[in-house]
Amino acid sequence: MLGLDVGGTGMKGAIFDHGMRSLDTVRRDTPRADGPPAVLDAMADTLLALDRMAARRGLSVHHAGVVVPGIVDEDRQRAVWSANIGWRDLPLAALMEARTGLRVTLGHDVRAGGVAEGALGAARAAANVLFVAIGTGIAAALVCDGKAIRSGGYAGELGHIAVESGGVSCACGNSGCLETVASATAVATAYTVRTGRTVTGAAEVAALTAQGDPVARAVWKRAADGLADALTIATSLLAPELIVLGGGLAEADRLLLDPVRTGLEERLTFQRRPAIVRARLGDQAGCIGAGLAAWQAAGHIAATRRTGASTP
Repeated sequence: MLGLDVGGTGMKGAIFDHGMRSLDTVRRDTPRADGPPAVLDAMADTLLALDRMAARRGLSVHHAGVVVPGIVDEDRQRAVWSANIGWRDLPLAALMEARTGLRVTLGHDVRAGGVAEGALGAARAAANVLFVAIGTGIAAALVCDGKAIRSGGYAGELGHIAVESGGVSCACGNSGCLETVASATAVATAYTVRTGRTVTGAAEVAALTAQGDPVARAVWKRAADGLADALTIATSLLAPELIVLGGGLAEADRLLLDPVRTGLEERLTFQRRPAIVRARLGDQAGCIGAGLAAWQAAGHIAATRRTGASTP
């Protein structure tokens, strides 16, 4: 099986065997600045590259799982909308099948990541989990008993909760959204705006924060406070027992988790207090979730576990 996770910045693809072991991987940039047609071309090219890699191993690909950001209607297999990529109401699974000749199942990147963390990662022991991916954008997945809540594809848009009155305009059309404060892009942009110094990304701001840079610390605190505000709302509504933070910003580990834990604790009163942990699968969660979706769609999970087959 193939898994492809399409993010606002990069794509991560892999060939998986029946045990969800990655046999080979590929990473490419997402050409979102060139518009949706260029992104579609890159997606198809990446799937075909993975298919060729599998063939060189003497393996036949049965199915491909593709997960993307934004609003995804899994029932209709359509990408309804994405603020970061710009497409609207695309029959994305059908388009990828036509371009690659592969059977394709479309899913949502963060819901897929949440299912992967529940099946193989940090949330294996929890029944009610909020998985939050903090990257180019921010989204969440509520996973109950191993199943992600979809609500027609609209569930989980945590990044578009307004946390800053009169804040920066968001690609969604609102202003002050969590994405404009706490996404990896927002963190890097805020530091550059305040200092005039261009940074390579949020990881550099995290490193400067750890070194005591006052501007970096202010930017980082703003992001952590915004996350705590949004997670307070989510906790009040959903009462998760566990919150799993993933995506690029969570790679900072305790530098992010500690102030978010403290901020959430200060904001909650009567609500159940969830544990907050870092995602175990790192930035591979979405790709692994795509692979899981492909196995499930192809109906091979139960069969391969019984027979021990290793065909991807």
